[in-house]
Amino acid sequence: MTTQISTDIARDFDRLRKRFADNDFLNNRGLANEVGFYVYPYDASRELEVRQRTAELVAESQADNSPYRLVERNLWQTLLAICEDKRILGKITALEEKRGSDALLRQLQKIATPEAYARAMDYSPHETGRDILIITGVGQVYPFVRAHSVLENAQSLFEDIPVVLMYPGRYDGQQLHLFDRISDGNYYRAFNIL
Repeated sequence: MTTQISTDIARDFDRLRKRFADNDFLNNRGLANEVGFYVYPYDASRELEVRQRTAELVAESQADNSPYRLVERNLWQTLLAICEDKRILGKITALEEKRGSDALLRQLQKIATPEAYARAMDYSPHETGRDILIITGVGQVYPFVRAHSVLENAQSLFEDIPVVLMYPGRYDGQQLHLFDRISDGNYYRAFNIL
């Protein structure tokens, strides 16, 4: 099944607002015992617009009268937090200059594992029936971590709330294609959100 990447971002975000407000969506109902993980694939060339609209959507969700609350976790910010926690953030530039980009990549992948990302994104308590975890920054962390690995490790932590991956690329229900050209790994447990 091949899916087209949407280019009508404004229309998509109107549809996302309606979907997020749906009580069945908020309570992970109607999924045939699957986890409530979703992918919003979009044209990577529209990244800045998606970021802006996502920020607006998150801000709107913080209003008292909003039926849902978006909790955003940006993978780039998560990477920086992991590095800061491990006390290596200030040493990254020197490591790359001394050992090269490949060595830096290997070192960061040892420290910022998919498991570490999932733990760093977690929060409690989750407000079931209201909270939606929205994951952004996928393109910013490539190739440090792959989106499918983060999702696999987040399943047990976020099984009680919907999780939406904002994905700069294509998702065909089986495989993620970052920037619509890089195979980002198999992940069949998510649903296209729109």
